[in-house]
Amino acid sequence: MQKLELTWIGKGNDPAVEPRILLHDASKDYGDPTAENMLIHGDNLLALKALEQEFAGKIKCIYIDPPYNTGSAFEHYDDNLEHSTWLSLMKPRLDILKNLLSEDGSIWISIDDDEGHYLKVLCDEVFGRQNFINTVIWEKKYTIANDAKWFSDNHDFVLVYAKNKETWRPNLLPRSDGMNAAYKNPDNHPKGVWKATPLHAKSGSDKADNFTYTFRNGVTWSPPAGTYPRFSAESLAAMDANDEIWFGKDGNAIPSRKTFLCDLKKNGIPSRTVWRFDDVGHNHEAREEVKAFNAESIFATPKPERLIERILTCITSLHVWQ
Repeated sequence: MQKLELTWIGKGNDPAVEPRILLHDASKDYGDPTAENMLIHGDNLLALKALEQEFAGKIKCIYIDPPYNTGSAFEHYDDNLEHSTWLSLMKPRLDILKNLLSEDGSIWISIDDDEGHYLKVLCDEVFGRQNFINTVIWEKKYTIANDAKWFSDNHDFVLVYAKNKETWRPNLLPRSDGMNAAYKNPDNHPKGVWKATPLHAKSGSDKADNFTYTFRNGVTWSPPAGTYPRFSAESLAAMDANDEIWFGKDGNAIPSRKTFLCDLKKNGIPSRTVWRFDDVGHNHEAREEVKAFNAESIFATPKPERLIERILTCITSLHVWQ
């Protein structure tokens, strides 16, 4: 049966990798000895094969930062490979990474424009297109490259796939002070500060011309043309009884719902797909972090700790912000 797939010279000629055993070098131990963390030195394909023996189906979060194949010369690895060679290096590693994922697991992959779109198609094949979550845009630079020949390259991608999209859900993120500042309490409602939000929605079951509701003050409301009611008549009645409908300062505005901050703070907010440098860090910040512990040999393209923290916040059970 034919299927849509990305092909290249050398595809299918994956190297035969025998199971390996990781050897512990106690002389290099540091940090908390009970944390069960591992720092593996060696070829990452061999390391992944060794991890597969014990951790297949057990890893909840995987983050990788592969060579971008940009055509630049890097000290620590060859980042100037032909497209087909690069894809041939990625495919067997992605296959093992998929095996490592738990049923509630997800994988996050940093990449840029040079191979990002080819990698997306390859990941569709490996993880299943139905398990693609989103492409996150990370703003990696805060300055404009005035010497750019074409555009100032200010972002990278993070491809996100779940082992099973139907059951996988990310954690919510904490609300910022700026978000909370938009909530006021002009009518001194006992539930506290709130923000007016529309009663209509872009989609729903009842069309606008089939729905009307009359509030206690006699105001009759219908969704605007082309929209749908966000709430049922029963829900509107409950909000109206609890003084949770806003008719404006003078009582003649289009009715809206009072969305209370106290109901939102305990839940957080969904992550956006655009991650700004002031939220999750940038390249310069990452290099400064590396200098703090290794000023002699600074990796050319490290990722900031705040970027990794954002990923971990989205998928782990360590809700440090609560």
